[in-house]
This record gives sequence, C-alpha cells and structure tokens, in this order.
Amino acid sequence: MADISIRQQHSLSHQGAKAAAQEVAEQMARDFDMALQWNGNVLLFERAGVSGALTLLEREALLEIKLGFLMKAFAAKIEEKVAAKMARVFAAA
Repeated sequence: MADISIRQQHSLSHQGAKAAAQEVAEQMARDFDMALQWNGNVLLFERAGVSGALTLLEREALLEIKLGFLMKAFAAKIEEKVAAKMARVFAAA
C-alpha cells in the first residue's frame, strides 16, 4: 500500500499527459535524487527509502509513493510539494 497516493484529473492528450508526467518526474528526480524509467504508460521511480509509480490513465494521472521508515517523517511535505506540481503541469492544456 502506498504511503502517498495522489489522483490528478486532466484533459490532456496522451502525448501531453506523458510530457506533463515527465516534467513532474524530472522535478522529483532533481529534488529527491531518483532514478526514473518508463514502462509503457507507467513511470517508475526509485531511490533509497522511496519508490513508486506515476500511471497515466485516459483522463487521470495516479501517483503512488512508498516511503521507507526514515522518509515517512517527511510524507506530508513530500505530498504537498508533489501534489502542487502535478496540479500545475496537468492543468496546463
């Protein structure tokens, strides 16, 4: 079960949604030093203490993040920052 789960509605084309997901992922990679890998419509990311997936659906992006024990203390801050970024980039049409 994910420690952080964010659903973001969007009205972007598949290509636009993938570009938005990539932007969110690149920000997360910079902020949290993560490795990224696309597997179809799912962007997988991982680093010590954090892993998860950003899944692109037709009109929704679903982000699920699992946090290691030490990272759980930062869950609220991580969720706030990532949710705000997702809202910005997926709202851009």
